[in-house]
Amino acid sequence: MAGHYDYFEHGADIGVIGLGATLEQAFIAAASATFAIMVDPDRVQPCASRVIAFEEEDIELALVRWLNALLAEARLGGLALSHFELTHAGSHWQGSAHGEPWREAHGRGTEVKGATLTELAVTEQAGRWQARCVVDV
Repeated sequence: MAGHYDYFEHGADIGVIGLGATLEQAFIAAASATFAIMVDPDRVQPCASRVIAFEEEDIELALVRWLNALLAEARLGGLALSHFELTHAGSHWQGSAHGEPWREAHGRGTEVKGATLTELAVTEQAGRWQARCVVDV
């Protein structure tokens, strides 16, 4: 089963929640939630790819690193991203992001500046993972 996402209220910023049967699915869903704030994912074609790799032992910090690495790649490449993949083995995380250059047809939602440590939590209960944090908008 693929992951899905939701949001929670947080003052002037936005809380994202990624849910999945695996840790990776929850992180992917959190990425989808983050980028859906900026652009309708159904309008983005996955024709450009970026590889994301990093080392992080702490799974909560890994969520923030994952989201911020994706945001940096999108910003540097002028990309709208909508499809994500991620695996990890121990402290090594390897993922990819797919999208296309920003274009007028995408429209522009709210810019996400970065993922924060605010309300950061990665938990597993009854075989379901939840990855959540506040993103700065």
